[in-house]
Amino acid sequence: MLDINPILLVATLVVFLTLIAVLNSWLYNPLFAYMNKRDEDIRKDLQKVNSNDDEIRELHAKAEAIVVGARLEAAALREKVIADAKELAESKLEAKRAELASEYLEFKQSLAKSKDALKQDLISQVPVFREAVKAKFSQI
Repeated sequence: MLDINPILLVATLVVFLTLIAVLNSWLYNPLFAYMNKRDEDIRKDLQKVNSNDDEIRELHAKAEAIVVGARLEAAALREKVIADAKELAESKLEAKRAELASEYLEFKQSLAKSKDALKQDLISQVPVFREAVKAKFSQI
């Protein structure tokens, strides 16, 4: 039957334990070290990506702030230009009104002078008209 040989059993046990020790030092430890290093590299890369996301968010916030500031500055500049244009138009309008008022006053004065001259002319022509009217009535 089967015999159990203690020397072979011990020799097999020693060979097995030696194989485990050799495999542990030559295969498993380097494999585990590589896997741990790879996990650490992945973790670092994820942290870099997250920090890059934070930087990108910061840059987007800065860009948005610059755009908002530029829009406000443009709106203020536009309001100033509009106010200046209104002021210039108002001053031109007032100047034109003053010019028209003075022209109207001159026209009114010349009209009054013409009226007086016409009145004087008609008054000077009244005796001629009376004579003409008398002549007409005498013919009737």
